[in-house]
Amino acid sequence: MTARVSGRAPAAPSAILGIILASYFMVLLDNSVIFTGLPSIRSGLDLSPAALSWVQDGYTLGFGGLLLLAARAGDIVGRRRLFRIGLALFGAASLLVGLAPAGWWMIASRAVQGIGAAIVAPISLALITTYFDGEARNRAIAWYAATAGIGASLGLLVGGALTEWISWRAAFLVNVPIAVALIAWSGTVLVETPRQTGQFDVIGALAATLGMGAVIFGIIESADAGWGSARVQTALVVGVVLLVALIVHEGRVRQPILPLRLFRSRERSGAYTARLLYLGAMIGFFYFTTQLLQDGFGFSPLQAGLGFLPMTLVNFAVALAVPRLSARLSNGILLATGTALTLAGMAWLSRIGALDAYLADVALPMILVGAGQGLAFGPLTNAGVAGVDSADAGAASGLVNTAHQLGMALGLGILVAISANVGGALDRPAAVTDHVGAALTGSAILLVLALAVVLTVIVPAARHRAAGPGTSSDKHTQHPVTDPKVEA
Repeated sequence: MTARVSGRAPAAPSAILGIILASYFMVLLDNSVIFTGLPSIRSGLDLSPAALSWVQDGYTLGFGGLLLLAARAGDIVGRRRLFRIGLALFGAASLLVGLAPAGWWMIASRAVQGIGAAIVAPISLALITTYFDGEARNRAIAWYAATAGIGASLGLLVGGALTEWISWRAAFLVNVPIAVALIAWSGTVLVETPRQTGQFDVIGALAATLGMGAVIFGIIESADAGWGSARVQTALVVGVVLLVALIVHEGRVRQPILPLRLFRSRERSGAYTARLLYLGAMIGFFYFTTQLLQDGFGFSPLQAGLGFLPMTLVNFAVALAVPRLSARLSNGILLATGTALTLAGMAWLSRIGALDAYLADVALPMILVGAGQGLAFGPLTNAGVAGVDSADAGAASGLVNTAHQLGMALGLGILVAISANVGGALDRPAAVTDHVGAALTGSAILLVLALAVVLTVIVPAARHRAAGPGTSSDKHTQHPVTDPKVEA
């Protein structure tokens, strides 16, 4: 069924999905392309180690801090409009990053880039819930999940290639024509979603933005200052107080930034928790395995990017098979199997030693990690938006992406702290492998916790939802007159 909105029908499902995936891929590519380019950025802009860390941290702060606000704003002002604004902001910031003459310029531009990503990422997922229903939605989310895995790992390869062959600047400038093309394309393909009337929740917006920003800032600072730092503890306390105030406030307003009804579903709440833990483990995998390949095995940036191909290829193939598998297996079984496979690969890789070989001791566990991520991401995303009413699609998508970003920030802070004093000076392969092994052991522990949440919360809740009608808050309501649904 196709509905008319704003006087015209939506375009073909393949074109709509193409825009959604291309925009999400651009954001994810930029999020990981930075890793292989950091050494060149440091030397090119003469950055100190602390300033270099803020090249990534500034992006994470802008991204994570604005997610809840941007996601809900799309529900209120129209997702197509805000989606195009986010693309424009991301493209313009990419241009500024690529032209950066100094470190302060680079860091500020990366923060603006993060704000653009905070708009594009949740709205791209909300657009799936807007335009697709039923099995078509499951297939679209499977492609979305495959894009998540491919974007993260392919970014390392693209970043390494562009840094080695051209310049680290090229890795950011390539976003500019992509963003321009997506803005033009979305104008002809997407139709505007209905706006919600009423007052904008200013207090909720401020509490969500400042609270998330303070928590993420505290986590980021802990990597250098330590968890005992007064600055870190003050930021975390302020952030938690603001987020608690947000929850209290949101229960009293008619159009909240963060609808508390989203947490009535144990399946969705479990999915947010499991995603936070899972992504905390996966950021450790990418961050520390990149160091392992370059500093432990002596790979160049390009070779390090190529070194992730076993994971990338398997991840992509498995993720594309998820829609067929979901016809025979439940979402919970796929998610539990994927998390368990990721855990097995991470635990294997954490045993890396100085005299080990890439093929036997890195590539093979990478295959398990790739297969696990390919299986887990789609079902995990499905669980995060399960039964969401279309009016709350943006807010639910924002929570999925918030758990994603908060998990990455928190996970990296924890894993850096775990591995900080392991291996000593990282000037020998043995020291590097000890350092990386400690961090990946921490990643494996996070995956154990994620698997526990999947088995004890998400799987039982999904079975309960499938067995009966559930509450009204857990049922997806389709509005044939106002929702631009399309069939795939």
